[in-house]
Amino acid sequence: MAGRKTLGRREFFKKSLTAAAAFTIVPRAVFGGPRATPPSDQLTRAVIGVGGMGLGHLRYDDGRLLAVCDVDAGHLKTALDAAGPGVKGYRDFRDVLARTDIDIVHIATPPHWHGLIAIAAAEAGKDIWCEKPMTRTIGEGRKVVEAVQRNSRIFRINTWFRFSDRFYGFGSTVKPIKKIVQNRLLGWPLKATVSGVTGFDWKFYWSGKTHLPPQTVPRELDYDFWLGPAPFKPYHSHRVHQTFRGYWDYDGGGLGDMGMHYLDPIQYLLEKDSTSPVEIVADAPQQHPDACGSWRRINLKYADGCEIVLDGENRDADAPFLEGPAGKLYRGFRSDIPDIREKAAAAPDPEPQVTDFAEAVRTRTRFALNEENAHRSCTIVNLAKIAVRLGRPLRFDPDAQRFIGDEEANRLIDEPMRAPWRM
Repeated sequence: MAGRKTLGRREFFKKSLTAAAAFTIVPRAVFGGPRATPPSDQLTRAVIGVGGMGLGHLRYDDGRLLAVCDVDAGHLKTALDAAGPGVKGYRDFRDVLARTDIDIVHIATPPHWHGLIAIAAAEAGKDIWCEKPMTRTIGEGRKVVEAVQRNSRIFRINTWFRFSDRFYGFGSTVKPIKKIVQNRLLGWPLKATVSGVTGFDWKFYWSGKTHLPPQTVPRELDYDFWLGPAPFKPYHSHRVHQTFRGYWDYDGGGLGDMGMHYLDPIQYLLEKDSTSPVEIVADAPQQHPDACGSWRRINLKYADGCEIVLDGENRDADAPFLEGPAGKLYRGFRSDIPDIREKAAAAPDPEPQVTDFAEAVRTRTRFALNEENAHRSCTIVNLAKIAVRLGRPLRFDPDAQRFIGDEEANRLIDEPMRAPWRM
């Protein structure tokens, strides 16, 4: 690749972030046919967004770190100090994507940037490791799926409870629970309850603040770039960095922050990786148009009768995590079915999954938690957010990915972006 011209920010922006042009930067990783990276070749990576969660991404072992990027000069300096020699810092993510020597891009920005950067990364020939929630809207998620598949990229979302780590209050991974479900030991359909009672801490009171007085933008922060596609709002420190999740423009409160961690394993357990709920009902106070507020209860029902109950206030002190016509399963593997652990152990295993991202990149094999099933679990979060914001029951078509007979709800599927940003 010696001598290859590198595109400047302006040209890259024009060509890769609009729907009007189809341009792809081809990194070294894609040469050589369907096996994109030879097994002996070391993978390389960059982290975009290095405040908070992004610093944790510096330690991941999917490749050699070459670059970090952030619009806050203080965050960038901290990351460069932590990363050590040989790592270059950038303010503009487009300069990172223009490098031909980077295989994998980690996206750890606030969620209102996830869709734009993921699509640009896919068009630039990068594989993608994205923070949760996958996207801030359902429409952005659908476009990410299309871009990843159109460009034959490998994608993973940064939640792992469906295939590794101990699953909240159960003292085990998801695998034995999956064996109970797929072998119908509880019967069918199932109701899953997500609450503090069943082992889930929602960060329930993570909310925004109203009537924020304008403040002076810190010298180290490029606030206009931080806002990016989000509507312009005067700067206030509570709107950015660790507290941005309290505002609809950037995320969705505790539901947006923790929802995929809790709901993705449930989607997997309920065998719903290729579909979405059809009815959504939220019990919540009237919401502020800017600042996210709390909610009490959200019910999401699938076409086959399976149901997810989000119990924000822990109303049901005796709630099982999973309940079916043949039995119940509580946290800690308590059940009204005798010898449930032994029966789960004897049941057939679920289908194997590729859970090593570097392996998935090297072999061009779809990762266990990829663009499609991650989009569906993020859609659960976004459906719940929309029901909370609008305060009325909603009906959803999981194939068309549109609400039925509710144009106001449909406008929240594809929200406009602030110029000049567009997908």
